[in-house]
Amino acid sequence: MPAPAHPPDTDSTATLDSELGREQGYLDHARAELARMRASVERLDAAKASDADSAAALGEALARRLAALQDDPRSTLFFGRIDLRTDAERWYVGRRHVADADGEPVVVDWRAPVSTAFYRASHAEPMDVLLRRRFGVDRGVLTAIEDEHLSDPGEADAGSQILAAEIERPRTGPMRDIVSTIQPEQDVIVRSDVETTICVQGAPGTGKTAVGLHRAAWLLYSFRERLDRTGVLVVGPNAAFLDHIGAVLPALGEVRVGHASVETLLDHGRVRTVDPAKIAVLKGIRAWPRCCAGRSGATCGPRPRRASSRAAYAGGGCRRTTSRRSSTSSPPAACATRRPARCSRSGWRTRCCCRWSAPASRPTTGCRRRWRARRR
Repeated sequence: MPAPAHPPDTDSTATLDSELGREQGYLDHARAELARMRASVERLDAAKASDADSAAALGEALARRLAALQDDPRSTLFFGRIDLRTDAERWYVGRRHVADADGEPVVVDWRAPVSTAFYRASHAEPMDVLLRRRFGVDRGVLTAIEDEHLSDPGEADAGSQILAAEIERPRTGPMRDIVSTIQPEQDVIVRSDVETTICVQGAPGTGKTAVGLHRAAWLLYSFRERLDRTGVLVVGPNAAFLDHIGAVLPALGEVRVGHASVETLLDHGRVRTVDPAKIAVLKGIRAWPRCCAGRSGATCGPRPRRASSRAAYAGGGCRRTTSRRSSTSSPPAACATRRPARCSRSGWRTRCCCRWSAPASRPTTGCRRRWRARRR
């Protein structure tokens, strides 16, 4: 066979193998520290609590902690590394936090603030990252290394082959986490503030559910004390869907999340009241959202002097009239509501929740509150 035009650089290959061996040694060290953390939790005895209730609560907390520290030998504890310009810091990014006996971090959680640079840094905006390294993994063993020197302006964004291979890897069975393949746009959604309501839309198979689950995991990490009191519930369309996604959050160390389908959603709450049939029909009409939208910007105040408000029903519609003395005060557009035809004989009056028709004695409690008309 003819010799290759460009024979492999044996020095570079030896250097790569040596670096890969050092990283594998660090992975073994991280696994040993995780085992030490789990052993320290197993040595704790919940029975030594002062009373039975405290012992039960402590036992549940220890069981959750042990489940969170479970190691999967088929995966790796970290999938990336970043070297920062500041103080020559080096951080290994993984699925959960691992610390040594002195409390120094061996692996940082992917949800930690310092891990944001691993997902969002680029050549255009390096975010003080000198080097970003990705690891190829096969059955818990490191098999490849890929470096990006973000401080080098001459190096272009060529894309990561390890990242592309992980994204395109066929997946069967339960859904797995995507912490090693989160894109910058997805990371912005995952790390949005807790007060922001997120709606993720996209075609089937684009990762909407995965992003939503990872956002739940990030919220549990960043606002743990707050969510420990309120709890987190994942609602799915059916039990099969919940079985498919049920392994994602436990793999990330979050075992305190409840799951419910639409059919079993009421099992997690208590029904306090049931609307009568007439009110239920009223809330189902098309104009109800418009009336509620008008209330959000309205303020209850005194009613115009000697203004009378009546609702005349004809053919199922609603027409609001005022006396001539209050003709200068016109109702807002949100007050134009409709009722079923049967309500035209019911003898009910309506009152809107806005300032135009609110009584001076008390504020209204709803957009369409009814009361029986007085005989004139």
